[in-house]
Amino acid sequence: MKIAIGCDHGGIVLKDAVIRAITDLGMEYEDFGTYTDASVDYPDYAEKVGRSVAAGEADRGVLLCGTGIGISIAANKIKGIRAAHVTDAFQAEMCRAHNDANVLAMGGRVNSPEDAYNFTKIFLTTAFQGGRHLRRVEKISALEK
Repeated sequence: MKIAIGCDHGGIVLKDAVIRAITDLGMEYEDFGTYTDASVDYPDYAEKVGRSVAAGEADRGVLLCGTGIGISIAANKIKGIRAAHVTDAFQAEMCRAHNDANVLAMGGRVNSPEDAYNFTKIFLTTAFQGGRHLRRVEKISALEK
């Protein structure tokens, strides 16, 4: 599995933990930046990761900003992206199991590196349950048309 990663200056504090979780699972990643704590605009990174996932170049994505909110809103503007902003392990699991989220969003001012590591591992190892949830995900996709 290949994972696209992107962050702004507010989320960079979590990036190493996310990369460690991905590599500990034996997965590949592509890092779309940013690479320093200099101020940048989170929609630019949401677009890079979102387009990579939507095009099938990456299987899933992880986005990081100060809160996780703005970057998830931006990513969700891209057709085919279901970005979930999570703040706990239950949300990291349920966004995959029930919503088939393909992008995880977290915040460097909200989550610790330990949280980011754990939530990333949960997100990447939880399968979509399908069944009654598939109908709902299909309705979400229909909203894009």
